[in-house]
Amino acid sequence: MKYDVTVIGSGPGGYVAAIRAAQLGLKTAIIEKYATLGGTCLNVGCIPSKALLDSSEHFHAAQKNFKEHGIDINEPKVNFEQMIERKRGVVQKTCDGVAYLMKKNKIDVHQGVGSFIDKNNIKITAEDGKETKIETDKVIIATGSKPTIFPFFPYDKKRFITSTEALELKEVPKKMIVIGGGVIGMELGSVYARLGTEVSVIEFMPSILGSMDSTMGKELERVSKKSLKMKFFLQHKVEKAEYKGKDGKEVVITAVDKKGKEVKFEADYCLLAVGRSAYTEGLGLENIGIKTDKRGAIDVNDHLETSVKGIYAIGDVVRGAMLAHKAEEEGVMVAELMAGQKPHINYLLIPGVVYTWPEVASVGYTEEQLKESGRKYKSGSFPFMALGRARASMDTDGLVKVLADEKTDEILGMHIIGARAADMIATAVTAMEYRASAEDIARQSHAHPTYMEAVKEACLAATENRAMHI
Repeated sequence: MKYDVTVIGSGPGGYVAAIRAAQLGLKTAIIEKYATLGGTCLNVGCIPSKALLDSSEHFHAAQKNFKEHGIDINEPKVNFEQMIERKRGVVQKTCDGVAYLMKKNKIDVHQGVGSFIDKNNIKITAEDGKETKIETDKVIIATGSKPTIFPFFPYDKKRFITSTEALELKEVPKKMIVIGGGVIGMELGSVYARLGTEVSVIEFMPSILGSMDSTMGKELERVSKKSLKMKFFLQHKVEKAEYKGKDGKEVVITAVDKKGKEVKFEADYCLLAVGRSAYTEGLGLENIGIKTDKRGAIDVNDHLETSVKGIYAIGDVVRGAMLAHKAEEEGVMVAELMAGQKPHINYLLIPGVVYTWPEVASVGYTEEQLKESGRKYKSGSFPFMALGRARASMDTDGLVKVLADEKTDEILGMHIIGARAADMIATAVTAMEYRASAEDIARQSHAHPTYMEAVKEACLAATENRAMHI
């Protein structure tokens, strides 16, 4: 079998790259080692976590808000087995959709582990050990990432777990320790906190969501304490993780706080959520002379081509944020480059989202980055509390923060925490792609009452400190 391009890995980056390559007339194959397509995102990442986030938020709303809305029901109970089963159904349908797209675009799917024999020949080893060889002109490596595990962490997939196992627990924990206050830790921590788990977040940095504008982390911490009773232990370094006693039903985490004092935490589950590492095992990169860095990532040039001509890498296995939509953009770019086009990606304008409730979304520069670079800027904020739509839906936590150039008023960054922030951030991406000013958005008509009015008001605040409704 001879192909123009072969994609190794069927996550969002890989399958989108394959579709775009096929659309451009390239004979395309995709190799996936697991039984279902979709990679981490669809199987044990983005999609299942959002399913549980939505289910747990429905329960939390029924428990906390229905009475005030005038809806009287019996005390709601969690049917956790059904919640997990619904999540599995969402995953199945989504993965089946990817399989359909492969057939629709006439992309050959090879099941098994793909490894390089040389730059133009790949061996595919199926689960039963059967080997197949294919020939290819070009290759896109899109094998994604796996959870990062501390050397001392007794990862047994039972009580000491990662995000993968957190999506398939058999019970709602009484107490859960979450190591890491980033996106994954906050999302999954909030799922279980809504369901009644006592959640403690241990974070090494001075704030949660350390990669985002600091206002976002502070506000999410405040809201999570207030509405979910989550506990936060910042600037704590975890040094030991072990079982308590011999029955294997409780875990003990030992950490050192910022003053150097040893602190112990006990729970029935410990979720390690300290990021992810590039996954390149079994690829046979040594056979073609490609090396990885200490993170396991593959070095690429601006066109995402590796040190070997014709071999490209995208998504979590290369530098940059580990985001499904970033991988998709890179997959499209590489496919179009192979077809002789001249695409580009503005990495500054790839948004980041945290699907807690309220949601958090961010694009462009943070205030900390602008200060560090010495760039002169203006800042405008508007709270959801002052929004009619937010009061109507009882979603008054959060704010929109807009950063604009001091002289030109060009929007440099937008950071939102609040209801539907994940959808709202698209407006900021569009505006910034066209280098719009804060006043450009401020002078657009925004429907009333909507959450998007908060963006307009924040832009008014950033322009000349002239927000209307505060």
